Amino acid sequence: MPNIKSAKKRVLVNQTKAMQNKAARSALKTEIKKFEAAVAEGNRSEADSAYKVAVKAVDKAVGHGLLHRNNAAHKKSAMTIKLNKLA
Repeated sequence: MPNIKSAKKRVLVNQTKAMQNKAARSALKTEIKKFEAAVAEGNRSEADSAYKVAVKAVDKAVGHGLLHRNNAAHKKSAMTIKLNKLA
């Protein structure tokens, strides 16, 4: 355990940030799963709306540093391919 005041604060701040990141990653995974469920169900209109929300969530995750931009591009590409196969 740190003895210096600034190091103690660092520990607290890092814990807070870790919890925020965990919650944001969980929310991202939830949005992607909602899209996957809509595609598996075969509901095109529901899949369209879930796709828009999921892509926006992926882009936000990149902005917040949760995902690398290439990983986000891969996820969006895979979702687009799945959506287009529904047509």
